[in-house]
Amino acid sequence: MSRVFTFFRSANYGWVIVVIAALAMVATLPGRTHGLGMITERLLADERFHLDRIGYSNINLWATLLGGLFCLPCGWLIDRCGLRVTLTATVAALACAVLWMTRVPDASQLSLALLLTRGFGQSALSVISITMVGKWFPDRPSVPMAVYSLLLSLGFAFAPQVAKGWATADWRVVWGGMGYVLLAFVPVALVITRDPSTPSSQADSSADLRLPVDGTCCAIPDASPASFTLGEAVCTQTFWLFGITISLVALIGSGLSLFNESVLNEQGFPAEVYYNLITFTGIVGLLAKLPIGWLGQYVPLNRLLAVGLLMQAVCMACLPLIHTQLGIRLYGAGMGIAGSITTVLFFTIWSHAFGRAQLGQIQAVSQMMTVLASALGPRVFAECFSRFGSYKLAFLTLSAVTVALAGWSCLVRVPRPGDAPHAKVVA
Repeated sequence: MSRVFTFFRSANYGWVIVVIAALAMVATLPGRTHGLGMITERLLADERFHLDRIGYSNINLWATLLGGLFCLPCGWLIDRCGLRVTLTATVAALACAVLWMTRVPDASQLSLALLLTRGFGQSALSVISITMVGKWFPDRPSVPMAVYSLLLSLGFAFAPQVAKGWATADWRVVWGGMGYVLLAFVPVALVITRDPSTPSSQADSSADLRLPVDGTCCAIPDASPASFTLGEAVCTQTFWLFGITISLVALIGSGLSLFNESVLNEQGFPAEVYYNLITFTGIVGLLAKLPIGWLGQYVPLNRLLAVGLLMQAVCMACLPLIHTQLGIRLYGAGMGIAGSITTVLFFTIWSHAFGRAQLGQIQAVSQMMTVLASALGPRVFAECFSRFGSYKLAFLTLSAVTVALAGWSCLVRVPRPGDAPHAKVVA
């Protein structure tokens, strides 16, 4: 029994947390565009709601924007009550919201249900999932984050394949199934999730985290000599560089995921190229994640970010010029690698640079930025096509912004937790 308890408290248990964190991120699917996209057509055909595409898109936009606000209290709860309590409560709340959505009678209640699924899923549960790994692996977390990113990518790829079997069923059947799966995940989260403990031998150097192993609520200091506070973190260039960068990537990703087929049609490619490109880009991204995580242990994170941004900028600038299968495959490979770099680094940077004491709150603010940007992405691409009859200006403009961020990345020095202003005063 003592060996089991020791394992629960050891750093090795962090790898169990990596798996739970990846499952938690996959559990956000009902609150994400990809998840809702699986039932959109059937939902629009439901005579109870009397919704057209414009009306539904407006509901979805506001649900996403307002749902992003759920990130802030969630980050505070993580730092005050621990991972176990916050994860269990959030998964339970998301399950209830999803199941309630199958029973709403009209569009007004549907709007509220969508807000709750976006808020508890895409926003709050995403913050918890990312923070779990950062809390357990504060020092050089790039490899654990790469493994985590690989697992959740596999999960997101597998989930739609399962749902495909119910492609013609009533949308409530699919949504209800997701709700019950989430309910089944609640006891798993409660029993298996643990908060990292600070060994007594490292009490002076790791005073930023003093959570009990059972995850019950406790008071955690707002500041410690080994971590940045939220206020100190947002005063650094590193916070805004990585926050703005991943927000731009989210904006581009959401816009392309909605209009990618139209973009490729503009270049003269048939619809089948769209599906092949998604698969190919995803495979390349999966293969790149672990090598990128390994590189993150040795290469400065700001330099690695610059490489990913420049690769993305080149791909986007060249896409309007591509008209061959070889060209589209090179584009897909470049975007897959660039996306993996920015994703792994976004998961890695916060605990690496700012420590663990207020990691939940720091990542909550950054996650809220990405949610808001992803909500605006489709609008940017749609407005460009509506005004100019082409997506080229959007690609060129976003490519130029990406190059500017890459240049900024080369000039920024990434801090370490001990660089926190109040830590220097204590020292």
